[in-house]
Amino acid sequence: MTDFDPTGHRMVPEQRWFEDFALGERFVIPSRTMTSAVFAAFQTASGDTHPVHYDVEYCRARGMPNLLAHGFQTLIHTAPGAGLFPFLVEESLVGFLEQSSRFLKPVFADDTIYPALEVTELTPGRSTGVVNLRSTVFNQRRELVLEGLQKFLIRRRPAPAVIEADSAGP
Repeated sequence: MTDFDPTGHRMVPEQRWFEDFALGERFVIPSRTMTSAVFAAFQTASGDTHPVHYDVEYCRARGMPNLLAHGFQTLIHTAPGAGLFPFLVEESLVGFLEQSSRFLKPVFADDTIYPALEVTELTPGRSTGVVNLRSTVFNQRRELVLEGLQKFLIRRRPAPAVIEADSAGP
């Protein structure tokens, strides 16, 4: 017999609730080099067939050094599931409310990008709260190439169970 319990098989040791987040807290997402395989996977998933994203000679003829990443191709790397955030809120996440982004500089094939999420606002409610995360992506030249906002509705910590005294006691 084994003592293994699948409920204890978690990426993070403890569940977090709305109250557990702090302004300025960062969630780093692993870096990724934008290889030709990443470009091909995005083309397959998106159906986007414009040559600026998939034809190197087309790009070079227009003064670009390599394939130009679609903005959404860069954006997808800010998905919280690529980091630890969703594992922290497995029990408390109610929903993903909103996403916006601005594409500030081009990302080309062979660039390495560094995504992260940072808590910028905490709006408490009665039983939930909204956690605002600023999403950023930098490239290997330390340039901010994407900036955005993601909002999540997170449950507040449940009240501890109250143990009632037995009224028929001694």
